[in-house]
This record gives sequence, structure tokens and C-alpha cells, in this order.
Amino acid sequence: MRLDTLLGKKGFGSRNQIKKLLKSRQVSIDGITVIEASQIVDARVQDIRVSGKRVDDDSLVYYLLHKPAGVVTANRDQNHQTVLDLIAPKDRKEGLYPVGRLDRDTEGLVLLTNNGPLGFRLLHPKHHVTKTYVVEANGFLDTDAPEFFKAGVTFLDGTTCQPADLDILESSPTLSKAKLRIREGKFHQVKKMFLAYGLKVVYLQRIAFGDFDLGDLPVGHYRPLEKKELVELFSKI
Repeated sequence: MRLDTLLGKKGFGSRNQIKKLLKSRQVSIDGITVIEASQIVDARVQDIRVSGKRVDDDSLVYYLLHKPAGVVTANRDQNHQTVLDLIAPKDRKEGLYPVGRLDRDTEGLVLLTNNGPLGFRLLHPKHHVTKTYVVEANGFLDTDAPEFFKAGVTFLDGTTCQPADLDILESSPTLSKAKLRIREGKFHQVKKMFLAYGLKVVYLQRIAFGDFDLGDLPVGHYRPLEKKELVELFSKI
């Protein structure tokens, strides 16, 4: 959450009063004086102090989920199970939502948090968070495929994607498997990129989002982010 939101929640006064605290250089994060009210923070990860007194807060949560195919990346849906339905009631916090989205038929890594501004920052184009996918397509990936994706794929409507990294894992006339890394998230981007090459995606799994890796987390399960993962995350925003 924003720093001024945290301080307001913890009883340090109105927004104007908090601005005065910041301007008078009474607020520090990890020993560094801060004056920017909109800074995204988490008191469990950072040492936040006002006039030397530590501010504590345990209301924010961060989960890494292995989304199954068929589940919708949304807070609610009238027709399908959502990623929030996979979170145990005891772990659901107010404002919890998925960061970004995966297609309903796509499996893989989804981050969920109730730290709204942090999720927004992670999705902002200037941060260029790399997403890594395992892709299976219904035909032969030739040796020209990595260069095709690296050049930046252009769709039929004229939309051009940023360069992507493709590693061919297996290739045959009927089924090929590859690892793809992209740095943006256009609608159905991976599927459209492969269609531009002449192949249809028949299986898609996101295995990494930035520094977060799916690892051996079973499908349909989730885990809280570890402290070291959160520290690394906040060092980059």
C-alpha cells in the first residue's frame, strides 16, 4: 500500500498531517529518510519508522498460485471457478486480487495480493517484468523460429510485440515444445505470436513471473511469498 495510506491506517492523522510529517523528515524506511507519500511499502518487509518509532502492520498478504486450466483469473465469475475460490477462506484478506491475468485455458503462475498499488506497479510497462511460458504447438518449430520471435512479431491488425526469447525444447511435424520469455502482456499475446508463425498453441503454462518461479508447486495449490522474495520484490519498485 502507499506510505500515506499505511500511516493514516495506523493513526498518524489526516493526509495533510501525514504530509507535514514527511516534509519535516520524521519518516524513514530502512534507515533512509523519505518524503514521498505515494511510495509503495509493506511494514513486514521494511523497517518503517515515524520519529524513531517502528510502524508494524500485518494486513498485507502475497500468494503464489499454480492456476489450473479452466479457472478464471478474476475476483468473481458467474459461470466459472476463479483463482480466489482456490484460496482458503482463512487466507482471504479484504482487497485480495490477482496481479494480471491468464487465459481460462492457460495453466501456471499467478500472483495474488491485497497490496493494490504494488500490483499496479508490477504490471506497468516501464518495469518490463519478464513472463516465462512453456508452450506446446501443433506443428514443427524450425530453426528460424527463435529469430522470428526475437525480431518482434507483428499481428494482422498491425500490432507489433516487443522482441521475445524462444528456446526450442522439442520439435516434430505434429507437436513442438518451447520456452518463451516475453516482457509485456498483450491480450492473447503468446497464442497470437505462434499463429503469426503459422502454428496453434495447444498447451500453455506460465512458469515464471519476474523473479518468481512456479517450482514444484502442485496445480491448484498456493503458498505465501517468502520474506526473502518480498525483500527482493520491494527492492525493484
